[in-house]
Amino acid sequence: MRREIKSEVAIFLLAVQFLTRLPLPADVGYTPERLTAAVRYYPAVGCLVGAIAASVFWIALQVFPPLLALLLSTATTIFLTGAFHEDGLADTFDGVGGGTTRDAALEIMKDSRLGTYGAVALGLVLAMKIAALSALPTASVAAVLVVAHCLSRLSSIAVIATSRYQRAEGTGKPTANGIGGIGLAVACATGAVALAAASIWIPALALLCGLGGLLAGHLAIRLVFERKLGGYSGDTLGATQQVSELAFYLGLAMWL
Repeated sequence: MRREIKSEVAIFLLAVQFLTRLPLPADVGYTPERLTAAVRYYPAVGCLVGAIAASVFWIALQVFPPLLALLLSTATTIFLTGAFHEDGLADTFDGVGGGTTRDAALEIMKDSRLGTYGAVALGLVLAMKIAALSALPTASVAAVLVVAHCLSRLSSIAVIATSRYQRAEGTGKPTANGIGGIGLAVACATGAVALAAASIWIPALALLCGLGGLLAGHLAIRLVFERKLGGYSGDTLGATQQVSELAFYLGLAMWL
């Protein structure tokens, strides 16, 4: 039993290490199998990132106006993740917008330079996230941040579970084998717990609107990249997370 617990802790730490820049020991028990299994803890890492963002927002709110507190909170999430998901969003739109074929799109997405499509998409998504959050009641923003970061990463897992990886290598390689039933159950359970906790501060109907928005965002971004690529890559998982997070905020803003 102790060995199983130790292994699960290592798997969780690998998920944190993979998705964030939080300081951890270099060796947290890496094996290729554990890194693949770490996918199930992506929503839990989202909760962690969201909780830190919510803390920064609440602290900043004590001395700054809400809009500035939101900007500081958003900047914190970008710093925490090393702009990991934002980079995927920009690369996805550069590739899909500039590539005339699947191979051309994937090649563009490997280029570290930022193109016009990516810059516009990144700027619009960040601006709309701030605008949508600023439209919500200040008292609910902290809870919204936690659940949104959790569910948006669960949205990326839905892509992994239902689509095909399109590269021989890359940042999404640990997800190439998909996610098993147990891993999917753990990820979904994490999302359900986050939703239940958020319902203490956010009305149930508002959460339903947020979930509706997230589902619409999930389907919309998949239409953008799957028709061109025939599947997903690490970059498109980042794009899915970003668009799903934004769409959740937009859904909430329609109600609150």
